[in-house]
Amino acid sequence: GGRRRAMSRRCRPRLFACLLALPALLAGAGQSAAEKGLPEKYRDWLALVAYHIQPVEREVFLKLDGDRDRDLFVEAFWKQRDPTPGTPANERRDELRARFEHVNRQFGRGTTREGWRTDMGRIYMVLGPPAGVERFEATLGIVPCQAWSYRGEASRGLPPEFVLLFYQRGGIGEYRLYDPVSDGPARLLAGRKDAGNPFDHRALYERIAELAPTLAEAAVTRVPGEHGQDFAPSPRNALLLAAILESPKKDVSPTYATHFLDAKGLVSTEYLTNFVDSQIATALLEDPATGLRFLHLSVVPERVGVDFDAPGGRYSCHFRMDVSLRSGDAVVFQYGRDFPIDFPEQDRDRVRAGGLAVEDCFPVAEGRYRLAVLLTNTVAKQFSLVELDLDVPPPGDGAAVEGPVVGTGYEAYAEDLQLPFKVLGRKLVVDPRKTFAPGEDVAVLFNARVPAGPDAAGLEAKVAVRGLRERDPVRKTYAVRLDRPAGGRVSSVPFTVPAADLEPDYYEVAVGLAGPGGEILAEGKDAFAVAAAAPVAHPFAHARGVPASGRFLYRYMLGEQYERTGRPEAARASYAEAYRLAPGHADGAVRYGHFLNRTGAFDEALRVAEGLRDDDTRRFAYHVLRGQSLLGLERHQDALGELLRANALYDSDTAVLNSLGICYRKLGRKAEALAAFRASLRLDPGQAAVRKAVEELER
Repeated sequence: GGRRRAMSRRCRPRLFACLLALPALLAGAGQSAAEKGLPEKYRDWLALVAYHIQPVEREVFLKLDGDRDRDLFVEAFWKQRDPTPGTPANERRDELRARFEHVNRQFGRGTTREGWRTDMGRIYMVLGPPAGVERFEATLGIVPCQAWSYRGEASRGLPPEFVLLFYQRGGIGEYRLYDPVSDGPARLLAGRKDAGNPFDHRALYERIAELAPTLAEAAVTRVPGEHGQDFAPSPRNALLLAAILESPKKDVSPTYATHFLDAKGLVSTEYLTNFVDSQIATALLEDPATGLRFLHLSVVPERVGVDFDAPGGRYSCHFRMDVSLRSGDAVVFQYGRDFPIDFPEQDRDRVRAGGLAVEDCFPVAEGRYRLAVLLTNTVAKQFSLVELDLDVPPPGDGAAVEGPVVGTGYEAYAEDLQLPFKVLGRKLVVDPRKTFAPGEDVAVLFNARVPAGPDAAGLEAKVAVRGLRERDPVRKTYAVRLDRPAGGRVSSVPFTVPAADLEPDYYEVAVGLAGPGGEILAEGKDAFAVAAAAPVAHPFAHARGVPASGRFLYRYMLGEQYERTGRPEAARASYAEAYRLAPGHADGAVRYGHFLNRTGAFDEALRVAEGLRDDDTRRFAYHVLRGQSLLGLERHQDALGELLRANALYDSDTAVLNSLGICYRKLGRKAEALAAFRASLRLDPGQAAVRKAVEELER
């Protein structure tokens, strides 16, 4: 008995905390200042969705400052809850509207509050109509009550059956939601003065059972059969109510709401209402053939809208992937690629089950970045936006492990073809969900960077697979011998964990680079799961390869990253190598030439520009490069001629106009300098340096 009393005292603070939280959960939805300033139709909409909108969704909606954006957000809100996307009807929206009309008509009578704000209205809006209603409104000795019974869904954290009781406190006024703990059975008795000890739950239970036998159970518990000793109310009553009020908010990930703000300006308005959650797998792996480190990406949207060509019997969609790297607020690299996809009708069910993956890779310079991947489906007007932090350490000379990355197997390709998740001749087949069927092998790809010198001898990789369940987890360790790399210091290792070694569980796979004495010099980890039931559907992956002849483009990409992160020497080396590999690539030559001018290498920029002399499609770029190089060399008259030829081809380039203004000013032609600078400001009024130059010339 003493132990039970001590335990009760220990539990009391937690229960008290739950009870303190209930008023906040049950409080009527008040209006914030931001909400009060909204037009009436949006205030009405917030009332309609008050018990279904998530805090993040509400916060984003109240940040919107225009009715067009608000309308788009409301459309996106309902689309995220549409049980039958792709059809004209939205059953969830229609059901909530019908509930709203019912509660305001039915529960607003006899109270000063709108029906949706009452306790009955709130529960009806959250759970819908009860499976059964038992009324105790003319039962002698009992205050007017109604018991609503519901069937719960385990996926929403609800028991299979539960009962919610409403009563008129003191026998008058609005029906309130009854709480077995904070109200107590004594409040259900009409003559409370004669109820006896309010804490003698057994006596109260028996008293109510005499008056209304089916009410007694609901007086002590919301879950039939679940109560404490001597019919004391269970603390789970409060937890159940919290689960009920949270249950409608579990249908939707709020990611779309935050990305609604993020994507404004990135995608057109027709896409904003069609956010699709997606999963992404990434890997940072050095390519032994080029010595460059690549970031590999695989993105799988949760839903994919497609077109169907009935005569051809094929489905199709078109993805656009736009990738950007930010360092602080500055964009240091960005690019976009298109991925047209089609598949035959016989693959429809497989695609429906596993989805489609869009994959790509690009080289990345050392540094810390914010990665953003925007994936748009131009057929269905859907978009996904994934952001994550990326840390790319310097290569270093010591031992290192890149990866591991898990996949469903390997595919063979030509070594000179650059593909996502491919190293040398092997491409890992990736599923970002990282879930495998019991009969599937788990492919584990990793790079081992061996240290320089004699320490490279006698190294091996240890692959450790560890189950995460508490009881009898699987533990497996494998050793992989590492031969000295033939053409560099990186060994790419494709390894497979046998399916027979695994059981359904969550797993961690760790790859350690072990020295001759067995000490772990470096380690990398990944995680995966083996499902309890087979089969597991995997996505169809789509990627575009780059042949060896196009690898010079990767040097230009790195050059851009180095330049924008303030590393001009590294940028110059990358640009120079790209130009050396493909001097006839005109767009690359233009990019390299402008970099040389920006860094004061004017003579070299003139030499690069000469390669464009006979290219009629690059006449403008040729004259701009020459004009700015000659201006840097202070050959002002020669520069003026080139810049005027460029301006004659295109007269709305601020860089050309500003260079003309500088050139005229150097030649003492003040009026023409002013005209050039003023023309530039008309195109871009925000140029502070140009405005200052105008003010100086006007004095």
